[in-house]
Amino acid sequence: MLYAVLVAALVGLDQLVKFLVRAYIPLGGDVPFLPHILQLTYVQNTGAAFSILSRHTWVLALVSLAASVFLAVLLFKRVFPRPFAMFCLSLVLAGAIGNLIDRVLLGFVTDMFETLFMDFAVFNVADICVVCGGIAFCAYYLLCHGKEEKRDDPPAAEG
Repeated sequence: MLYAVLVAALVGLDQLVKFLVRAYIPLGGDVPFLPHILQLTYVQNTGAAFSILSRHTWVLALVSLAASVFLAVLLFKRVFPRPFAMFCLSLVLAGAIGNLIDRVLLGFVTDMFETLFMDFAVFNVADICVVCGGIAFCAYYLLCHGKEEKRDDPPAAEG
């Protein structure tokens, strides 16, 4: 239940920020946000990261839907019962749903965060959730998964 609330809150935040950008910044326009670090730039992205598959939004929508269902099942069944793993999967699910909503309803994903200190793709709240949650989950899986269960096992009897 807690993770469903987290997912809903993050999807809501993502959609709110995207709505505000579409409402108040003209397409291609920008607004200062964090001087010399970040500005808000309204971009419509029909592709994935760095506009990959930009002419195949429907394929990306299907992939997002499949990933969302898969992640929801993992969360519902508590396949990874540790709270940190559940938190990470919730972040990824929220990001997948946030961008899926855009793809299905608008035919593009609304991006707005543009870095000023380096040349990088414009991104959104959902992208932040997917990247941070994905990296954190990979770190958890590589460094922690399976190790906590071994600690819970009773020591083997010598004999």
